[in-house]
Amino acid sequence: MVDFVRHWSEPTEIPADRFVRWLGITASKFYDWRTRYGKVNEHNAWVPRDHWLEPWEREAMLECYRDHPGDGYRRLTYMMLDADIVAVSPATTYRVLREAGLLRRWNTTPSKKGTGFVQPLAPHEHWHVDIAHLTIAGTFYFLCSLLDGCRRVIVHWELRERMTE
Repeated sequence: MVDFVRHWSEPTEIPADRFVRWLGITASKFYDWRTRYGKVNEHNAWVPRDHWLEPWEREAMLECYRDHPGDGYRRLTYMMLDADIVAVSPATTYRVLREAGLLRRWNTTPSKKGTGFVQPLAPHEHWHVDIAHLTIAGTFYFLCSLLDGCRRVIVHWELRERMTE
């Protein structure tokens, strides 16, 4: 956009701000683009800096974790701050411990996700209850149905205005 405005405003002698208005861009946005023209696009992104955490700080954090393996990363952060070991945020402590592979999972039970449902092989072996909401002629109803898991048919159903039973 900056190249386009420069290219056409000079030979036509039309001011750049008029081109910008014709393009439907606010003047402040265009001038922000012009000041950043040719630079690395860092205006919205988090840019990691190598000098933010020194190697001795990283080692001190890992050593403190080895001395207190039962404490979580947040508690460890404030312990290091109180003991004047290193002053970092809990997020930095978490990142350093994660990169070192020292974080323990608090939920150690394996997930059953993806193991699937064992399909019943005979009728009436497994039933499902399903509740659906219907609007009939402007009235709200509950459709309660009992489904057979093997045959995938409705065994019984009832239409209710209220779920009081």
